[in-house]
Amino acid sequence: MDKFVINGGKKLSGVVTADGSKNAALPIIMSSILFSEGETVLDNISPIKDIFTTIKVLEFIGAEIEYNPEKGRMTIACNRLSNSTAPYDLMRQMRASFLVLGPLLARFGEARVSLPGGCVLGSRPVDQHIKGFADLGAKISEESGYVVAKARPLKGATIHFDRPSHTGTENIIFGAALAEGETRIINAACDPEVVDVANFLIKAGAKIKGAGTSTVVIQGVKKLKAVKYRVSGDRLVAGTYLCAAAITGGSVKVEGISPAHLTMVSRKLYEMGCVIAEGKNSLQLKSPKRLNPIRVITYPYPGFPTDLQACIMSLATISSGTSTIKETVFEDRFAHTMELRRLGADITVAGDEAMIRGVEKLKGASVMASDIRAGAGLVLACLAAEGSSEILRVYHVDRGYNRMEEKLSQLGADIKRINE
Repeated sequence: MDKFVINGGKKLSGVVTADGSKNAALPIIMSSILFSEGETVLDNISPIKDIFTTIKVLEFIGAEIEYNPEKGRMTIACNRLSNSTAPYDLMRQMRASFLVLGPLLARFGEARVSLPGGCVLGSRPVDQHIKGFADLGAKISEESGYVVAKARPLKGATIHFDRPSHTGTENIIFGAALAEGETRIINAACDPEVVDVANFLIKAGAKIKGAGTSTVVIQGVKKLKAVKYRVSGDRLVAGTYLCAAAITGGSVKVEGISPAHLTMVSRKLYEMGCVIAEGKNSLQLKSPKRLNPIRVITYPYPGFPTDLQACIMSLATISSGTSTIKETVFEDRFAHTMELRRLGADITVAGDEAMIRGVEKLKGASVMASDIRAGAGLVLACLAAEGSSEILRVYHVDRGYNRMEEKLSQLGADIKRINE
C-alpha cells in the first residue's frame, strides 16, 4: 500500500495544468451506453483510479474500450452490449457507478444495478434517482442490494428534486434523452460538470435546454449518434493546487480550466489575503505572508464546493485568527479534522460546523486519508507543516488526482510516494 512522505516548509511556485474533470468524465463515459452505433472518442480523460473502475464497469456489460492514458484519449464502442446488470464487485468502488442506471434503462428497457459504494461521507442516498425514474414510468424494486428497474419505454414527466443532485440530474437526463415526450427537472444541479455532460449529449443529437440552471428540459429523441468530445478541466483539482500555493506562501498558476467555474473559491481565497489573477483559461494565485481567517459555508454550485472544504480548512489552521466552516452538503465530512489535530491544528467540531483557531505552525506527523478530498486537504496541511509527515491510504487521493506527488514536486514540494 502506498503512502506519501512530505518534508514541509517549501514554498510552491510555477505552472501546473489541471487534468480533465473526473466529475464530468465519469458520467460522459457512462452515457456512451446510449449509443448503439459508432465509436465515441473522448479527449482529456485523466488516468485516475475512478476512470479505470468505470472502464471495468462498461466492459462488464459488453463495451469495447481503448484508452491511452498518456494522450488522455478514450474510444468507446457500445454496439454489442450483452448485459444490463452492473455488479456489486465493481459498483462498491465508487458512488458514480450508479450512473449506469439511466443509460441501461433507456437503451434496454431494464437495468439491474447494485447500490453504489465509494467514499464514506454519511448518508448519500440515491433515492432522488429512484423517485425520478419512477416518475418517468419505471417500475422499481430492490432485490438483495440491487436496484431493479423496468420500463418500455420511459415516458417524459416533471421531476422535482428535494435538493440539487449532480449525479441525480445527470442520471435523469440520460433516461429522458431517449424517453417519449418532454421531461422537466425542477431544482436541477447547476454544476459545470452537468453542463459538460449536456453539451456532449447535445452534440450527439439530444435536445436539452437549461443545463446550468435549476430547470432542465429534455425532449426525447429516438436515437443518438456517437461523437468526438473534449472533457473540460477539473475545477476541483485546480482549486486544490491554488490552495497548495496559498498554504505554503507561494505563487502558482493553474492552466486548463475556466476561471468562472471557481468564482466562489477565488473569492474566499481573496478574502484570506491572496492575490488572484484571471487568464482566459487559467488562474494565478500569490499568497500573503500570513492568511486571514475565513467563514465558509459549503453549498451546491455556485456555492463553495464541499469537495474543497478540507483544503480551505487546512488553510484556516495556520491563519491569523478564528475561522468557521459550516458543511451543508454531506453528513460526517469532518473526519479529516481528527487528522489535522495530529498535525497541531486547533479545531472544534459541533454538529455541522467547525471552528478553527489559527496556530503559528503545524508540525509533521503520521496521518491517514479517509476519502479523496480529505486526503487532498491533508497533503496541503503536511506541505505547510514543520518537519516530516506521512500520509497513509493515498489510494483515496489517487481516485481523484493524477500523480499528485509528481505535480507538487514540479512546483517545489518535497514529497515522495513510497510503496510499503
